[in-house]
Amino acid sequence: TYVASKVKNCEETGFESTLIRLPEDSTEATLLDTIQSLNQNQDIDGILVQLPLPKHISEEKVIEAIDPRKDVDGFHPSNIGRLVQGLPTFIPATPYGILLMLEHFNIPTKGKHAVVIGRSNIVGRPMSTLLSSNIPQGNCTVTLCHSHTPNLKEICQQADILVAALGKPEFVTPDMVKPGAVIIDVGITRVADATAKKGFRIKGDVHYDSVSAVASAITPVPGGVGLMTIAGLLKNTLQAYLNNRG
Repeated sequence: TYVASKVKNCEETGFESTLIRLPEDSTEATLLDTIQSLNQNQDIDGILVQLPLPKHISEEKVIEAIDPRKDVDGFHPSNIGRLVQGLPTFIPATPYGILLMLEHFNIPTKGKHAVVIGRSNIVGRPMSTLLSSNIPQGNCTVTLCHSHTPNLKEICQQADILVAALGKPEFVTPDMVKPGAVIIDVGITRVADATAKKGFRIKGDVHYDSVSAVASAITPVPGGVGLMTIAGLLKNTLQAYLNNRG
């Protein structure tokens, strides 16, 4: 779903895109060779490898193989390092999309307590870094929670801004939310539903119907952070184009 949406959005915004599908049993070497050829292709400004990968391929090796100047997903260690140090870099697309959304809706962040549930390198860790950074959509006091966090419910109840990125459908319920909190739902899980036309429904990490009655602002799933992720990706790709043509 995400790949198809990226191809569609590139077409709508005038970006040329190429979708390369490799068989699931492709070797790690084959994928690395493919990335290397894209690194050397001067007509290509941005490269991303859709995760997760088959178990026999190292995600770490694959991410490190991408030229950091073309790493529009913002996952390369050198770009993550620049992010942590507050230097110009490609921000991972989902956190970037969330920042753009906070900016668009004029959500105040300075001095707020932000709680991030989930510590993935794709969302949780960079999101906590950005929200605590000295940037317009930052300057929060941030608590990063995960599966070993005791008293998770009590911590969430203290959040002015709650970012749910743990991959458990409808995990966040109203009793975990401070009245008036801003809720950002990053989760996207297919849940079987015989009544749905496709046989499944897309669910977020937040129980939207009940939590929306408590929150001052909340993102829907689908139609929320997922769309902003693609916006962040396209803005990164445009920046890569400008950098490479500079």
